[in-house]
Amino acid sequence: MSETQPSRIAILGAGQLALMLAEAAKTLLVEVSCAGQESDCASRVAKVITVDLEDASEVANFAKSSDVVTIETENIDISIVEGLPLAPNARAIGIAQDRLAEKLFLQSCGISCAPFRSVDSVQDLRSAVQELGFPAILKTRRMGYDGKGQKRIYSDGDLDGAFEDLGKVPCVLEGVVRFDAEVSLIAARSRTGEIVFYPLIENVHREGILRRSTVPFAGVTNAMQSQAEGYLKRTLEELEYVGVLAVEFFVVGGKLVANEMAPRVHNSGHWTIEGSKTSQFENHLRAILGMKLGSTDSVPTVMLNCIGKMPSAAETATTPAVWRHDYGKTARPGRKVGHLTLPGSQHEAIERWYLLLNPEE
Repeated sequence: MSETQPSRIAILGAGQLALMLAEAAKTLLVEVSCAGQESDCASRVAKVITVDLEDASEVANFAKSSDVVTIETENIDISIVEGLPLAPNARAIGIAQDRLAEKLFLQSCGISCAPFRSVDSVQDLRSAVQELGFPAILKTRRMGYDGKGQKRIYSDGDLDGAFEDLGKVPCVLEGVVRFDAEVSLIAARSRTGEIVFYPLIENVHREGILRRSTVPFAGVTNAMQSQAEGYLKRTLEELEYVGVLAVEFFVVGGKLVANEMAPRVHNSGHWTIEGSKTSQFENHLRAILGMKLGSTDSVPTVMLNCIGKMPSAAETATTPAVWRHDYGKTARPGRKVGHLTLPGSQHEAIERWYLLLNPEE
């Protein structure tokens, strides 16, 4: 596929990740269609077709006129998409949507994970906490994101209620990691096996939701960046992966402990739109279309998520060199409605905006 040849991509989903993929597609002369609702974010820049993503025939009909199909969330029914020209592949998505399968896979690649146990019953949970101790975190194996689908457990008295609150579904119990920092690494792998990495990103979460991403991570060393790149290279090659992959890590005493992976463009990589020569969104498209990947040369940058409320254009205009990304979503508590990106040198402006967006801190 040549870099000047228009190509057609079908995206399963039409939220903010699809929106930013569609924006990146314009520079590559790529036609994008998104499966979702007409009111979804991506409808501002791409054709959105109403599709029931749980109906195999509807999904197949939506995808049939496209060269490649990609996703904006791993929480899809693998049986529905297995026969499609999918990138990343169904195996990678299937592993990432199951916390237990994900951890077992990462361990099989020689990647350190937090201690964990499989939990299918309260009895399993009681046995697991005896091994891992308190506090611990009980997480559903599937459908968890942004702090949803998990409960902290502090004592024996929490066990029954936590399992009940999570719907008595298969879970994973994780030991709490006393970390020095949370970071993520984003990489892209092309159809030819070419791989590019972005710098390690430092992330700040509150209540399970990403609030801030900073590049470069202040505590990064060459050895740490190399360790992270080695982990992702192993993962990408084992999965025969095509597209962007993100892995979140805890930093513990200068070493990396894997938390989870995302087989898609990632919230902690939104800074790449302005902060890197090639954004994660463009590199994902390049990868899945068989194009040469773009440079990931980057400058110091900070991304701030806007949770529950989007600052107006007039408000952000008071700060030089701030990029405002409004997803066009209805505001409600805990919902990501946009993000701001600022050059990393604007320390005072960054802290001021962080406190404005997170007044409870």
